Amino acid sequence: MIIRSVLAVLLLAACTSADPAPQQTAAVPIDSPPPGELGSAARGAVFAREQCAACHAVGDDGANPLAGAPPLREISRRYPVEQLEEAFAEGFVTTHSAMPEFVLDAGQNRDLIAYLASIQED
Repeated sequence: MIIRSVLAVLLLAACTSADPAPQQTAAVPIDSPPPGELGSAARGAVFAREQCAACHAVGDDGANPLAGAPPLREISRRYPVEQLEEAFAEGFVTTHSAMPEFVLDAGQNRDLIAYLASIQED
């Protein structure tokens, strides 16, 4: 619960006052791995590109499309990536109009965590 609140505050603080037009996001059909299986960084990369790349730099380099949005490769500077699982599962909401609410299923959650872990800067 604390991580969810911290995530919402950080995402809100990271965004600039120049809101781009809100984007409609559709659920991304990603095949979920069986329960207990580790996530797929490749599937997590697909999710990140399709759902996060409009504002965040999603790769291991590159600039953010939206100034002030944190690059996904720097998330671990703020909190341990593996601790985001609860926030992703419960859903997180910000008051920034361009940041959609995401509630990830277990497979998407494992996949996104695996991807984020794979791109973190040292």
